[in-house]
Amino acid sequence: MGQLKSQTKIKDLVGIFSVLVDAPAHSGLTGTLDYTSETELHAGQLVRVPLGHREVLGVVWDSSPTGDLAPEALRAAQVLSADLPPLNAAWRGLVQFAAQYYQRTPGEVALHALPPELRRLQAQQLARRLKKGLTPAKALSEAPKPSVPLPTPEQAQVLAELAKPEAAGRTHLLFGTTGSGKTEVYLRRMASVLTQAAEAQALIMVPEINLTPQLERQVRDRFEPLLGAGCVVSLHSAMTPAQRLQAWLAAHLGRARIVLGTRLSVFASMPGLRLIVVDEEHDPSYKQQEGARYSARDLAVYRGHLEGVEVILGSASPSLESWHQSRPASAQDPGGRYVRLHMPNRVGDVALPDVRCIDMRAMPKGTLFAPRLLDAMKERVDQGEQVMVLLNRRGWAPVLMCTECDWKSQCPQCSAYRVIHREDRTLRCHHCGLTHLVPRLCPACGQQDLSWQGRGTEQLQEFLEQWFTQHWHPTGRRYEVMRLDADSTRLKGSLERQLGQVHAGEVDVLVGTQMIAKGHDFKHIGMVVVADPDGALFSVDFRAPERLFALLLQAAGRAGRALRSGAASPAQVWIQTRQPEHPLFAALRLYDYPGFAEQQLQERQGSGMPPFNHQALVRAEARQLSDALEFLNAARAEGLAQAGDQVTLYPAVPMAMQKVANAERAQMLIESSHRGALQQFLAAWSTRLQAQRSQYRRVLRWAIDVDPQAI
Repeated sequence: MGQLKSQTKIKDLVGIFSVLVDAPAHSGLTGTLDYTSETELHAGQLVRVPLGHREVLGVVWDSSPTGDLAPEALRAAQVLSADLPPLNAAWRGLVQFAAQYYQRTPGEVALHALPPELRRLQAQQLARRLKKGLTPAKALSEAPKPSVPLPTPEQAQVLAELAKPEAAGRTHLLFGTTGSGKTEVYLRRMASVLTQAAEAQALIMVPEINLTPQLERQVRDRFEPLLGAGCVVSLHSAMTPAQRLQAWLAAHLGRARIVLGTRLSVFASMPGLRLIVVDEEHDPSYKQQEGARYSARDLAVYRGHLEGVEVILGSASPSLESWHQSRPASAQDPGGRYVRLHMPNRVGDVALPDVRCIDMRAMPKGTLFAPRLLDAMKERVDQGEQVMVLLNRRGWAPVLMCTECDWKSQCPQCSAYRVIHREDRTLRCHHCGLTHLVPRLCPACGQQDLSWQGRGTEQLQEFLEQWFTQHWHPTGRRYEVMRLDADSTRLKGSLERQLGQVHAGEVDVLVGTQMIAKGHDFKHIGMVVVADPDGALFSVDFRAPERLFALLLQAAGRAGRALRSGAASPAQVWIQTRQPEHPLFAALRLYDYPGFAEQQLQERQGSGMPPFNHQALVRAEARQLSDALEFLNAARAEGLAQAGDQVTLYPAVPMAMQKVANAERAQMLIESSHRGALQQFLAAWSTRLQAQRSQYRRVLRWAIDVDPQAI
């Protein structure tokens, strides 16, 4: 696009229009900017506007009367494409709410929700892209219709509840045990909604798209023969800019009937939206950790309320917030805002795995696997089943140390140790990425006596490969041990290839991090081994027990999916722990999530923690910790004068991970028992905080995190 006209003849003006541009709070451009136009502009249209010496993408937010403004002093906006429909009022309402609630500027939220490719495309280029997406998808008449399994009685009951007229526009929590067929409920409900109107659309959200290829395949296999090729699109950050733009256009134009995406898809422009599904709603990946720190799950619920569409939150281990919001009404309690639906049984009369704990206090120091566990693993593999070993720590070992001078592999840029990666003989920081070769001598004293502490997935893989080498499979073949983590799946296509090997039965033992514990329907897993869960039991984070229980429950759910009740060898989950008597494991043995949740909620209520209290964190980074603390404590002093009785501001403290990439980090906690009071305070106080920031030049950055997921 050529240069915009800097001036517009007054007689040719249609009006002055308010436009949102991507402007962070520290720029001072927190609202809309006024531009003139020779043509009528509509709210939601995308335009090109001059901003300083740049030409940027903007969204028309409103038209305003000229008033006292001098039109000749304003600059002109030009429509990006007349063929591109405006972003509707519901989408703009979602952006406005997200910006207000999470303390960001509307322009920042709106423009970051749009495909980055829109920012650089010329009008002609966009016109060519639009031509590809203007024609609605048509069903493939010659394609075979998908084979749809009959619903189980539990699935049929849940679907009947969702189909009731009074359920329209409500949020439902689908609490179904692993393997109960929640995905089939999603697919059937989507089919029902999409067939009611030709323009109807559905959004299904997943925590991590790369971990759920099976779900994407199921959705495409089910709906493309019915609705046509291209009816399903994906939206996630791993896509190329061109792919992301094409998918966004397909959804915006109504060509795509189903959008499958990660947290950013909650902002997808879908004019025909009728249903939102949030799968594994408990997953912390739904919380954005940079920029606008929004919760995609919570925004999905708000979007459903805003647009009057149905929302389904699904999980075998719901977040405590969702569980609390779905509590039934009683004489003393009006109940929560969500409707809870329960599917307690697995499909096909498949039994839940038997959970066993091994007391590692009785084992010699340094034992990776108890001898009886190794024998049990071999027995499972010899029966033709697979074993999954979970350790949520990649690399060989978390620390390298010198036994002479006590030197440790501390990262010089972070408050963390560099992890040993034996595969490429490196010490690697998992926070800043700093990498060095493993030293042959101690860098401090020059001694050769270097050892490691702890264990990672690489170490478990090597140990199991060596142990199984000493044994023979009944068929005479070698045992196959595979590792699946962020290191082994760096190359494009490697994840799909490795998962294909697991599904094909080419792997006997699968070792991995949490990425193997969720979103996968492994048919041949007969045993799950949890190597070392104890670190999470005594974390400083009050959410740690909730997350550990969810992880273990999800991991257990990978086992025994094809084994029926009464089988000679029911599926098993073995947990190696030094705390076998811990109440968390007792609840896990019984698969008693309701009991565990109620116990945790009682603790939360007694200590004034969410969901009974509402929190926000202000985080600051500086080269010196004292500078970050000084800024936050000054902000606290400013806030105390405005807080009143309903808002509490705690003194600033260093973060648990105090230093990352040479930046010292501190935080300040703000609490209130009233969400409205907290929001009102943050809205007024953040403006003062922004003005105060100019006095602290040594502070690198700061941000407000509303409803933080970690403290």
